Amino acid sequence: MADGSDRPETDLPRGIGAPATRALVTAGYTRLAQLAGVPAAELAVLHGVGPKALRVLSEALAEQGLSLG
Repeated sequence: MADGSDRPETDLPRGIGAPATRALVTAGYTRLAQLAGVPAAELAVLHGVGPKALRVLSEALAEQGLSLG
């Protein structure tokens, strides 16, 4: 990429950490809104997505009036 960053184009919160971001992007989730309605248990099985990442994602979704499934 032109800026030298290997961070994919995403609006996922940075607070979830790089491993969780990579896991979600690899699973096809590049936008926070895509996670609305997805069961937390489904995300938790992704390598790198732990309790902290799930909490941060839940909080970010709640700010938009959305939630995990």
